[in-house]
Amino acid sequence: MQAYGGGETVNKSARNAVPVQEAALRIGNFEEVAKGFTEELALAEASRCLNCKNAPCMQGCPVGVRIPSFIAALLEGGADKAAGILFADNNLPAVCGRVCPQENQCEKYCVRREKLGGSVAIGALERYVADNAADVRPAVAEKQAAKVAVVGSGPAGLSCAADLARAGIQVTVFEALHKAGGVLVYGIPEFRLPKSVVEKEIDGLRALGVNIECNTVVGKTVLMEELLEEYDAVFVGSGAGLPLFLGIEGETLCGVSSANELLTRVNLMKAYREDAVTPVQRGRNVVVVGAGNVAMDAARTARRLGAEVTLVYRRSRAEMPARAEEIDHAEEEGIKFELLTNPVKIHGDERGFVNGMTCVRMALGEPDASGRRRPVVVEGSEFFLPCDEVVVALGTTPNPLIKDSFPALETTPKGTIVADENGRTPTEGLYAGGDAMTGAATVILAMGAGKRSAGAILDELRRKGKIK
Repeated sequence: MQAYGGGETVNKSARNAVPVQEAALRIGNFEEVAKGFTEELALAEASRCLNCKNAPCMQGCPVGVRIPSFIAALLEGGADKAAGILFADNNLPAVCGRVCPQENQCEKYCVRREKLGGSVAIGALERYVADNAADVRPAVAEKQAAKVAVVGSGPAGLSCAADLARAGIQVTVFEALHKAGGVLVYGIPEFRLPKSVVEKEIDGLRALGVNIECNTVVGKTVLMEELLEEYDAVFVGSGAGLPLFLGIEGETLCGVSSANELLTRVNLMKAYREDAVTPVQRGRNVVVVGAGNVAMDAARTARRLGAEVTLVYRRSRAEMPARAEEIDHAEEEGIKFELLTNPVKIHGDERGFVNGMTCVRMALGEPDASGRRRPVVVEGSEFFLPCDEVVVALGTTPNPLIKDSFPALETTPKGTIVADENGRTPTEGLYAGGDAMTGAATVILAMGAGKRSAGAILDELRRKGKIK
């Protein structure tokens, strides 16, 4: 073990921590919290990889990154050599290195996890390589006559588009918003995923020949029938942007919003800036309902807007679905947790603005269908929680716009698109993947779905003789 000049510690046996911005400073800005590995820390962490022949870590990667290979290449030839391997499997490594739940995916299967100083910090190494290497994306194949339309420029759509473009397919991505990136630009805060990182990744896709048309709402600006007629295949990766609410009294009061609205105003429209033209409510005492990653993002965003923030969740800390790192960062930033607590009514003043919330205490009973213990109300436990803003972060479902405008599209009762494991829908030439098919999930799972659909589309185009 040795000291690093920036105050960090380089360790070749135990896992090396990623340097972070101090909590007292970061609550006053939107700069990235995790600063990433220095070269010295990256090489020290890479040297911990045992380069297992059976690579158990790879079974946890939805896009099949050759993890031991890129780490070995980093040690042998630096970031540029590692990037050649990384970019071959992952179209958005700088994004994945920051926001993927590696602790539940690749790092979960690392043989060092339990007794050898902790899992190798695969995500942090992926970020280091992506941030520090030259752009060495695989070469594009000979241009083909086939054309594919991609609906949505989130992680599923971008991943599908990149793989198709590499195969020489002419790809056009249709994005409803004025900026490409989907949830990467509107849903994830700057302090977790700088938008300059997303823009760089998208510029890399444009360099592959991907055409991105923003301000185009499929189902309104252009119809699905028109896309299916003009293109050889269509992939729908439109995400799950329709927020769920509590369904309790007072939810229509001024000062109640979804986490989606708060995050879109701040992340995409930069409402936190002094010169912003898009307004955002700046509550002094904010309650965020939920405990997933989106709830943490909303709570930490409200904190940076100057609020005292309380997060209300009906289960215990052990059941919180957010990443452990995000939970820890939220606590460090002074966010209070009211666990085993459920809101039952939101109160307002004579002007119709939020001024508090009635909650009840919960106890955990028998497991429900999800395997988590079901929360039950503790009788006589009602209490009043003062607040002037409520942000609801209970999850999202797919927007019904495409389904409503294209009745042939089959959907489940939850609004998700019906498709097989490779994204094929019952409609000829129509594919789907990501949150539009599964409901709200992770960036990397959406990317994996996009890659599988790209492979299925290429297979179908070859079968029909439309590509070589």
